[in-house]
Amino acid sequence: MNGKTAWITGAGKGIGRSLALNLVQRGYVVAVSARSKEDLDTLANEARAGRIVAYPLDVTDEKAVDATAARVIEDLGGLDLVVLNAGTHSELTAAHFHMAEFNRVMGTNLTGTANCLAALLPRMRAAKRGRIAVVSSVAGYRGLPTAGAYNASKAALIALCEALKPELEGSGVELSLVNPGFVDTPLTRRNKFAMPFLMEPDAAAEKIADGLERGKFEIVFPWQMTVLMKLLRILPYPLFFAVTRRMVRSIGD
Repeated sequence: MNGKTAWITGAGKGIGRSLALNLVQRGYVVAVSARSKEDLDTLANEARAGRIVAYPLDVTDEKAVDATAARVIEDLGGLDLVVLNAGTHSELTAAHFHMAEFNRVMGTNLTGTANCLAALLPRMRAAKRGRIAVVSSVAGYRGLPTAGAYNASKAALIALCEALKPELEGSGVELSLVNPGFVDTPLTRRNKFAMPFLMEPDAAAEKIADGLERGKFEIVFPWQMTVLMKLLRILPYPLFFAVTRRMVRSIGD
């Protein structure tokens, strides 16, 4: 894998940061983007000289995304891998349903990812090379209490990847979908409930990098959370709502 190039959005903290360092160890030169230039500079300084290059970016800015994608591809001489990881989370409940929070979550998680795809797909298809990995979540399998906006954004990303996968076959561009469970990041630390099967970012990054190396479409982990959420995904509504009502009561307590 020596000499390969990658671009990771949402690389300032959490999974994106750990994945950037992991890919450097695997021989990649990695372009990293996030809103915070300070986070990116800290990350670049931690890696081997010249192996991580910072491109500050707000993925909700369509024009900035297109310009940054063009710069990254030119500077790195093309891209072998892109990981669209930028995302956010905010609690959204029936009692406090605010459009500002809904739009912020959807704007970053869904529209921000779509902005990146719109900038990358024509360029990568023209080059007939590279893999794009979209980071969604097992939370996209079903709607869960207090996470309506987050669930909706992640479910939309799953559906988007399912739609694009067969269309990209034969184009030279591969697509992967990453669905992590709970990972210990600044975002998940906002949760007010116990998070089962919580993983460290470095362990999550290793799972993602291994899955990408094997060319998998869906990279989902940990297995315990995967089994739990995929069972919830197939439950009929009466049983599913019996489970989520218990979640509501637990959060209220």
